[in-house]
Amino acid sequence: MTVQFAAPALARPLVKRLGELAEQPILVVAWIVVLVVIGWAVAPGLFTSYSPYDGDTTASFAPPSAEHWFGTDRLGRDLFARSVYGAHTTLTATLLAVLIAFGIGTVVGLLAGFAGGIVDTAVMRVVDVFLAIPSLLLAMVVVSVLGYSTQNIALAVGISSIASFARVMRAQVLAVVTQDYVKAAYGLGVGRLGVMVRHVVPNSLSSVIALAALEVGTAVLAVASLGFLGYGAPPPQPEWGLLVAEGRDYVAVHPWASILPGVALAIVVIATHRISTSYRKEHRR
Repeated sequence: MTVQFAAPALARPLVKRLGELAEQPILVVAWIVVLVVIGWAVAPGLFTSYSPYDGDTTASFAPPSAEHWFGTDRLGRDLFARSVYGAHTTLTATLLAVLIAFGIGTVVGLLAGFAGGIVDTAVMRVVDVFLAIPSLLLAMVVVSVLGYSTQNIALAVGISSIASFARVMRAQVLAVVTQDYVKAAYGLGVGRLGVMVRHVVPNSLSSVIALAALEVGTAVLAVASLGFLGYGAPPPQPEWGLLVAEGRDYVAVHPWASILPGVALAIVVIATHRISTSYRKEHRR
């Protein structure tokens, strides 16, 4: 009897989750958008047969059609193909930026909150300075120092977001260290390192993970913004911000060259924000 009911019992959480998703059609659409874009980044050849680099000058600025969904640019290159292949560049930089911010910010916040005293004060004053500087401006300064490239954009965006992760992690650590189970661990003779690894870190990460989910959309927009300003991948490499920038000079006569890649970028940012908002709501329950 146990074997017969094991499968239905395991399936109940999945059925419940699917039922919750069915009640949130916008969230379902957001997940579909994100999964499609991930597919663009992983296997772009499955979504378009056109090359992102080769164009037909006789088809320069062809309007959107069944043949060219986003139209073509001034060199006759298919803009949908360039958007699809550009997903790899933009999303790779985005994930790297979030990982840098998450990793360094979490460690900084953990040390500040757990050490306390003068260490906490000194670290948080530095964090406050970084928070006082607009993140995009800070990223522009960093990438100007390091040089223009997609990798440096990822590093710059990651560095500009470290302070936010550090502040959230510190707040969580300060809340956890006052809990009774932490005091009990000290009473049982567990050392500070053991308490930090076994109790403080696992119980402090949930809010930081929720912030990381929210930062994905912000990082996509920041990476694209820097690419638009010319700090990222050089032409002819496809990159979402660069695609919008390349069409801006022709927006009055050929609006699709800039607007359609920009709309695609906006949809991706909105979808990631909707998913992260849903995750944060579930985390608060």
